Amino acid sequence: MSASSEKKNVALFVTCLVDLNRPSVGFAAVKLLEAAGCTIVVPEVQTCCGQIAYNSGDKESAKAIAKAVIRAFDGFDYVVAPSGSCAGMIRHHYRELFEGDDTMMVAVEELSTRTYELTSFLHDICGYQPEGVRLDTSLTYHDSCSSLREMKVRDQPRALLGGIDGLEIKEAEDREACCGFGGTFCLKYSEISESMVDTKIENLLASGADTLAAGDLGCLMNIAGRLKRRGADMKVLHVAEILAGMGDKPGLGEGDN
Repeated sequence: MSASSEKKNVALFVTCLVDLNRPSVGFAAVKLLEAAGCTIVVPEVQTCCGQIAYNSGDKESAKAIAKAVIRAFDGFDYVVAPSGSCAGMIRHHYRELFEGDDTMMVAVEELSTRTYELTSFLHDICGYQPEGVRLDTSLTYHDSCSSLREMKVRDQPRALLGGIDGLEIKEAEDREACCGFGGTFCLKYSEISESMVDTKIENLLASGADTLAAGDLGCLMNIAGRLKRRGADMKVLHVAEILAGMGDKPGLGEGDN
């Protein structure tokens, strides 16, 4: 439940990967935010955060997308994304896109201060802790690069997961190491990416955990795909699904998602 009775007007930034590949993460995020005492709006006109264009060097397209995002999420108390990567793009890299444009920087700074990754918002802003959720399994948590290094999210998801009955957390070695996804990195440098995810998987499996959770769907899709190709038995879920009591649904790569 929420530590505060004040209703927060929150816009959910769904993200492209959640919308197209794992909508249940979006539904889980809404469920959690409502349980934390927030009023939720999902702007229909939202699009990509612009990260792919930005990372590919297409700054003009990234700027156009960023302007659309700024317009779509104007007027809300907070903007929350079930992704440290997308939240990090909005909070940090929009500033780089519009450096020197004083007019746009006002809007960029204003949006930046209102943008949060989901578990950080639930824990740090709402004081939320899950109640009545049980999942009898062992779990290891992957810290995505953007969540950890840009959004400073590490302890928050673990604190939230600690409130789930029956759940045992088993930390993996080098838990803060990159999984090799990196958006277009895995396509441009596939051999390096493959080596990185193999190392990640060895450490995850060595933890002895039955389930993997993380806060970025890109990382989870990358790891789940490699686990499946190797025939390894580890369930893969977004942290929002677990916190929302949806831990019994099929994991990524397991039938109907």
